[in-house]
Amino acid sequence: MSPLSDRQMFPSRVKAVLGPTNTGKTHLAITRLLAHSSGIIGFPLRLLARENYDRMVAAKGERHVALITGEEKIVPPGAKWFACTVEAMPLDRQAEFVAVDEIQLCADADRGHVFTDRLLNARGLVETMFLGAETIRPLLQRLVPQAEIESRPRLSQLTYAGPAKLTRLPSRSAVVAFSAGEVYAIAEAIRRRRGGCAVVMGRLSPRTRNAQVALYQNREVDFLVATDAIGMGLNMDVDHVAFANLQKFDGHRPRLLNPQEAAQIAGRAGRGMRDGTFGVTADCPPLSDEMVYKIEGHHFEPLTTLAWRNSDLDLGSIDGLLDSLARPPPFQGLARGNDATDHVTLEALSREPEVRRLAGSRARVRLLWEACQIPDFRKLADESHTRFCARVFGHLAQEGTLPADWAESQIAYLDNTEGDLDTLMARLSGIRTWTYVAARADWLKDATAMQEAARAAEDHVSDALHERLTARFVDRRAAHLIRKLDEGEDDLLSAVARNGDVVVEGHPVGQVKGFVFETSADAEDEEERKVMLRAARRALREEMPRRVAALEAAPDEAFGLTKFQRITWKAEGADEPAEVAKLKPGTSPEKPVIEPIDSEFIDSAQRDRIRAKLATWFDALVARDFAPLIEAEAKAAEDAELRGHLFRLREYLGLLPGGTEREITPELRGKLKAIGVRAGRFALYIPEMLKPRPMALRAQLWALKANSAVPSLPGGGLVSIVPPRDWPRGFAATMGWVQAGPALVRLDVAERIAGELGHLTRRSPAALPMDVASRLGAKADTLPAVLNALGFRLLASEPLEEGAYGPPAPQLVAARREDSQRHRGPRREGAEGEARGLREGQDRRGRDRPRRDAAPATPAEGAPLPEGAEAAPAEGAAPAEGTPAVAREGRPPRGPRRDNRQGQGQGQRQGGERAAGAPEAGRGGDRGRPDRGPRPPGDAPRGPRPEGQRFEGPRGEGPRGDRGPRRDRRDDAPPQPRPVFEARRDKAADPDSPFAVLARLKLGKT
Repeated sequence: MSPLSDRQMFPSRVKAVLGPTNTGKTHLAITRLLAHSSGIIGFPLRLLARENYDRMVAAKGERHVALITGEEKIVPPGAKWFACTVEAMPLDRQAEFVAVDEIQLCADADRGHVFTDRLLNARGLVETMFLGAETIRPLLQRLVPQAEIESRPRLSQLTYAGPAKLTRLPSRSAVVAFSAGEVYAIAEAIRRRRGGCAVVMGRLSPRTRNAQVALYQNREVDFLVATDAIGMGLNMDVDHVAFANLQKFDGHRPRLLNPQEAAQIAGRAGRGMRDGTFGVTADCPPLSDEMVYKIEGHHFEPLTTLAWRNSDLDLGSIDGLLDSLARPPPFQGLARGNDATDHVTLEALSREPEVRRLAGSRARVRLLWEACQIPDFRKLADESHTRFCARVFGHLAQEGTLPADWAESQIAYLDNTEGDLDTLMARLSGIRTWTYVAARADWLKDATAMQEAARAAEDHVSDALHERLTARFVDRRAAHLIRKLDEGEDDLLSAVARNGDVVVEGHPVGQVKGFVFETSADAEDEEERKVMLRAARRALREEMPRRVAALEAAPDEAFGLTKFQRITWKAEGADEPAEVAKLKPGTSPEKPVIEPIDSEFIDSAQRDRIRAKLATWFDALVARDFAPLIEAEAKAAEDAELRGHLFRLREYLGLLPGGTEREITPELRGKLKAIGVRAGRFALYIPEMLKPRPMALRAQLWALKANSAVPSLPGGGLVSIVPPRDWPRGFAATMGWVQAGPALVRLDVAERIAGELGHLTRRSPAALPMDVASRLGAKADTLPAVLNALGFRLLASEPLEEGAYGPPAPQLVAARREDSQRHRGPRREGAEGEARGLREGQDRRGRDRPRRDAAPATPAEGAPLPEGAEAAPAEGAAPAEGTPAVAREGRPPRGPRRDNRQGQGQGQRQGGERAAGAPEAGRGGDRGRPDRGPRPPGDAPRGPRPEGQRFEGPRGEGPRGDRGPRRDRRDDAPPQPRPVFEARRDKAADPDSPFAVLARLKLGKT
């Protein structure tokens, strides 16, 4: 075969322009093309053909420029200049100028035979131009000896910059990888660290590729991640090329890049007169010195062979076609490359009898060969492409055209924008296949409609793919901010809105809450948050002093407390309060330490100003909510005895759990009541401090000392509640709730009802008031347990005797037997010796101590009955004659006496009850017992117990069996834990001890 085509009337001028990248070869070819009246230029990629088609349209107009690729044909009737892929060049057209770009691809084992065919056979009528690398010079001179060879130097310098991390890459960098997975991973990393990037891959449609390139060229992003597709003449403003890998899969096996391939990619850096750099990044090892030398100096080994396949095919039969495809090359320097997809498909179909039957003529064999040349864009590595080609050939051989409904349904199925990136790119590959088929006007009845449908489907999927790529790999806000920050922070336009939103260069970057900046919620990782914080600093440096001044001028209503002991501030215009400080335990419960929350935007002087303002607010809060306690302290300032109790109340923030009847005399109780303090059965407290606001503040301070969150408090107006599960031990008593069996009863309600029932049952069981259950908020089934916890018991009413008529007996309530001295309070350890001595002999009034469940004691012979035994002295009256001084001094009035007799004047109780008027067994004297009033009529005077006489009864066994269980050791009593904010103190002195009485005598207070 002659290198010259027989159809040429005279030899044209053949010129080869060789040189490295960025030498202006393609620009020269386009200029020469448009200088002729007609011309055809072939590019290695559809993307390049489309890019230069747009340039030609801009120069000559759309009516005169055509685009022909495997999938797309735009051929106006008056087209003179054609931009094509090398495979789609219309060699049957005569044109004055013909050019082929990247001619060194003749050596490619897969596609090289197409380029070699164009080198040997494609000629323009006037001029032919081949563009490529210097490595093809020796073979080109041998195969095309008439060609003029021109070498062009690179316009800029290309320098190796070494390895660099992704975070250190300079702006306007392109990162090159060789698989979709690598491209995605690197693009995601750049988005997190540098704001985003554009993505260019060979599988993208021209529409998607152009949209991605526009992102980069318009400087919406400063980085580009691409496959080696950028090495084929894609001209972009790239300053640095970084290899993320040096190994690629060439369709058959993984292999390392050769220096020429690496130089082709690295040469994309530095366009025009701008110098460029190249290097490695990510996990790629550094380039060897030899490869760096070859790339920088463009020193490459010349090509020794070019891929070749016979283009003079025998279409007489399938076997003849296969034999002609297998023909060896005719010239030295040419070699057979890898079998192309069309050859492999033909061999597979040749083994099918049905295909051989249909391909019985020269026209059918040509039709079969054209069907086998349908590109396999999907590359699924299975028989799907072979089956598709067989079906196309079958329809064309039997019906003449492809079924319209089949083509329409396939295109409609692929026109789907749902799915991830890989799914959309797979659909684009399928659409490209149908676009190629639709471009064959002789294969479809309405080829134009099919072409439009395929183009519309490609546009839809391409747009969706571009949106997915942009959404996944581009953060326009971060990219814009990084670029502006690199240019200089002083030029940033920033502002803080009234609600705290921070806007920089028109992008919301976060919000100021109090004095802390929080990055935008859509910031996905630490790198992106750092960018936003860096961008916001300039605005916040001016905003924070203004906020400090606003806090100092804010009213008290703008501050509040959270359940975690944080102080919040709602700035003017803010949507919600923000935390500005936290509380820490201080020297006293009501004076915690206020610590402003750490912020890099406020200095120590501003922190002191914040602390001073918040301390003033908190003091005002305590003064307002604890006003009853403060007022009571002021009233008790002149009375030393009251000051001690108010000091304790201060430590307990207005409520001291525990009984008070033993420690506080009736006279002192009256004084406390006059200043608003109640000394009750269950606590010493100020009723006003049980209101919701003081209780809420007391809960805050309790939780602060306990180092826990504030438990939830019940709503106002509740009388009793079920004990909440989240309440820690001791919290209920501190908040003013009394454990009453299965429920918690409000302290003031428990005190009021217990006092009323105590008065009713002071002598004998009494009818239970009908409203007790409702006042306690207790149900009928829980009422006995609640009353039992309060110190009372329900007695079953006696049924009417048989034959008797009348209303049923009312339910009775009585003091608990083991708690008959409930009002005396817990016994102190210091008085046990004295009480034990009184139990062994006479009490302080000279009376012996019979058991309550035994018969009246017989006075010992000659033992006189003490005077005044009939009645106890009233409050303020002189003690009865004969009463020992120790018993008279320091003893509180005893109040009405409890009596469980069924009637008055009976000399003896039935069923083991104590004698009428006899004191309850087990009492160790009358110390600390409220005055029980005069003895009722009919009570027999009590004589002294005989010496050594012991009374046995059902009250219990052992040394304490005659007294019942101690009040301070009751198992069913509500727990009285020490509040967490009080340090343990020594036990108070017993005012009834002989030492205390002696001390008062010496001081003259008797």
